Amino acid sequence: MNTRELAMAATEAALEKKGLEPVLLDVKDVSSYTDYILILSGRSDRHVQAVADAVEDAMRASGVRPIGVEGKRDGQWTLLDYGDIVVHVFYHPVREHYDLEGMWIDAPRVQLDVPADSRISAAEAYGF
Repeated sequence: MNTRELAMAATEAALEKKGLEPVLLDVKDVSSYTDYILILSGRSDRHVQAVADAVEDAMRASGVRPIGVEGKRDGQWTLLDYGDIVVHVFYHPVREHYDLEGMWIDAPRVQLDVPADSRISAAEAYGF
């Protein structure tokens, strides 16, 4: 499996656990440390942990183990580093605060088919 396929497998695993608003960035031409960055959210600390676990399980099933895992116990922001793929799973308000997508504004986004139940409504996002 090539790096893009692995990144897509990680994304699919996250979506199976209802990960929210996934963004897959192709950073291989603008980054020296990784090829793809997956950023997504969870609705709670437990949801963040469940999504991170699902990604780890999918990657392990593909024969890939993380170089490092940070923040999994806290459930606010989990970082899974697979070398060529880096996955950030945030509790959604924390994601908005750090705005990693804004830091990578020039990186191409990989087109994803995101189901409606993995989208955040304006009411949820802004507390209407």
